Amino acid sequence: MSYLQFKSKYDRFPEIKINGTVWNGYQAIVSEIKKQKASIIAIECYPGVDYQEIEEHLIRPLKPKQIIKSDDFALNSESLDKMLSPYLTEDRVFGYMSSFEIEDFYEDSSLSKINRLIKANNNLTIVYGFGASLCENYDMLIYLDMTRFEIQQRFRNHKLANWKCDNYMEDNLKKYKRGFFVEWRVADRLKERLLRKINYYLDINTKEKPKMIDKDTLLNGCLQTSLQPFRLVPYFDPGVWGGQWLKEVCNLDPNIENYAWSFDGVPEENSIYFNIDGTRVEIPAQNVVLMEALNLLGKSNLERFGAEFPIRFDLLDTMDGQNLSLQVHPLTDYIRSQFGMKYTQDESYYLLDAKEDALVYLGVKENINHTEFIEALKLAQKNNVFEDEKYINRFPVKKHDHISIPSGTIHCSGTNSMVLEISATPYIFTFKLWDWNRLGLDGLPRPIHIEHGKESIQYQRDESWVRKNLLNKVELIEEEEGIKEEKTGLHENQFLETRRHWFNKPVLHDTLGTVNVLNLVEGVEAIVESPTNKFPPLIVHFAETFIIPASVGQYTIRPYGESVGKTCATIKAYVRK
Repeated sequence: MSYLQFKSKYDRFPEIKINGTVWNGYQAIVSEIKKQKASIIAIECYPGVDYQEIEEHLIRPLKPKQIIKSDDFALNSESLDKMLSPYLTEDRVFGYMSSFEIEDFYEDSSLSKINRLIKANNNLTIVYGFGASLCENYDMLIYLDMTRFEIQQRFRNHKLANWKCDNYMEDNLKKYKRGFFVEWRVADRLKERLLRKINYYLDINTKEKPKMIDKDTLLNGCLQTSLQPFRLVPYFDPGVWGGQWLKEVCNLDPNIENYAWSFDGVPEENSIYFNIDGTRVEIPAQNVVLMEALNLLGKSNLERFGAEFPIRFDLLDTMDGQNLSLQVHPLTDYIRSQFGMKYTQDESYYLLDAKEDALVYLGVKENINHTEFIEALKLAQKNNVFEDEKYINRFPVKKHDHISIPSGTIHCSGTNSMVLEISATPYIFTFKLWDWNRLGLDGLPRPIHIEHGKESIQYQRDESWVRKNLLNKVELIEEEEGIKEEKTGLHENQFLETRRHWFNKPVLHDTLGTVNVLNLVEGVEAIVESPTNKFPPLIVHFAETFIIPASVGQYTIRPYGESVGKTCATIKAYVRK
């Protein structure tokens, strides 16, 4: 069946054209490195880099007289596990946000051993690994980087273990947890220190097909990105509840059973494509956040959140699929005390599409017995039956409805909905309460967190409260011929503001010093332009998320191509001041 009345132009491979120098493939990379005649090369690796690959194709062809793997001098696995244990916990999903630096994983005596080995050799020495940059007196620093999605794919395929681990076959959720709470935090802190000091940067995402750029190309690319509207590279994932809408709209493989998620507005997870003279170089979008936080986020957001992107847009597809899990997100105090996060996942559902029977589960029934409700959820894990209609409200929804979901509110998108989820960034902190008696795609029961959830459920958010505060709260802000601006969605307790614009002519926007994230929710295509030619135009298509850095200031959006003369709509999110 078709969900659209037009052929989608969704672009799965958005690129940013930048000027610079790129070397494509190991042969060209090795040749360039040799020309520099370095005597001590440090090759710093993001955890997840395939050491066997770089040993064979990068290090040995350079013909060093001495090769030192820094990982061999780090804490041993037993000592590391003991150090990390309080942050990884016994939970399958949740740990505690760590504050380690790379130096915490190396004793001073071990680093001294590395440096003595280097000094004892008068010919080319290569030090490589996670922490290689801790060695002294290197005269070339190369950074090997990977995106988190590629790391996750290798986790799932049992091709990758965590750093200093032999857990290739371990539960993927536990491997992801160790990455999320420890490894990626340490690696990003180190990366933030190093990227302005490197000589070369390698995109190592595609097996045996790396691309290398120099420091100036990387930094200039990050700077350029932070000064213009841009899109992230989306990725798509199947799920037990996934639907069929994304296949058509995002031009995906029709042979895949379903797609549940599209992450297309999450810099922590998504990547960016730089196009350099026709060669595509992929970098984690987080690099732009780390390198150009002020330009990208704006001063107020940087002071409030640090170098973290606070807004998340993603797509949830249950069209001809199944309900999401019944869930709740933690309150701010709880997420801070239990998991070390500074803010929580307040969110909202914007309905990009919906069938006639679409509904949302939201809030609890009036005057339910709290103890009885929790016991019913626990019992459901044993007997696989939960009377949701006895405890949880159901509300019909339609296309363009916007449902606010502040933390502590029980919620769930039902089947036959296409949700644009607009929320704060801490996206893994979902406490599932009931999962409709399903197994995950891995054949294992999906994690249920009733004990965590019961600490955050706000029982006063019953039917009357939800109707008054959360259901499709739309306020007209301004209207003129051809343009209508509305405030939509988010509850006053949430730190995000959302504005919807309907337009058939150019609309003037202004970032006012804070990053904007938008999605084209109506219309085939539109174009984002600068009134002063400050940045190159960006063409966006239906359902595409795009980011407007705080540095941009004023920008316009107007119908483009097939949408000229027709009404389009965008939804925009930004942090309230």
